[in-house]
Amino acid sequence: MNAGALRLALIGDPVEHSVSPVLQRAFMDRERIVGSYERITVPAREGKNAIVALRERGFCGLNVTTPLKEEAYFACDRKSQIVLAVGAVNTVVFDIDEPSGGPFGTNTDGAGAIAAVRFAASAEPRDAGTILVLGAGPTARAGLYALAAAGAAVRVWNRTESRARDVAARFEVRVWAGQPVDVVLSTLPPGAEIEEPLRAALLAARVVIDANYGPRATLGSRLGRDVCDGLSMLSGSARASFDVWLAAHHKSHKR
Repeated sequence: MNAGALRLALIGDPVEHSVSPVLQRAFMDRERIVGSYERITVPAREGKNAIVALRERGFCGLNVTTPLKEEAYFACDRKSQIVLAVGAVNTVVFDIDEPSGGPFGTNTDGAGAIAAVRFAASAEPRDAGTILVLGAGPTARAGLYALAAAGAAVRVWNRTESRARDVAARFEVRVWAGQPVDVVLSTLPPGAEIEEPLRAALLAARVVIDANYGPRATLGSRLGRDVCDGLSMLSGSARASFDVWLAAHHKSHKR
């Protein structure tokens, strides 16, 4: 490959279902950038070693998905503000022209959450009514951070109430207490159990977004209602990641 090409990859497990390569190659084509984007299966507890190895192999950047986002936090020497807040990385940038500069980690899942709300609710987050985020993992935390920063009225639910209280305090939002909500963003894994009264709230909400997409997006069929899948969230996150890599790419070629 051309020495100046943008060589990128997605790491995690599973990654076979991901449409990220299609999105990222389209972004490259639009920007007339030569490059590649691969899917690389990396199991849990191998994230840090994989990040080091892929940098040595000449990759310019990575997307990081489940279950490696928190592992990637500890693999990055430099971190963005959102990463410091949420404790998880989904985008890694390597400065391959400066070996002494460690990997830079940022997180674009929050940008994806905002894009998903805009698409599904046809409104800015601050104007979308009460938004309930389901979950307390890396994707949920990034969504909470970004939506709260965007002025939204946010609530959080987690099966473990203590975790819900912890993330609510961290991001200065409220724990969901059973009241009606307008928009739901579920970051729960496929097949997660949904009991009353949460099920009733999801059925009554104006908009429900499942962060999963493709065969993994099962929430709608399980609820028996229309649910927006996670493609808009992925697209927003993917574009934000690409913009980070593109800025680094242009910077390296100005030296």
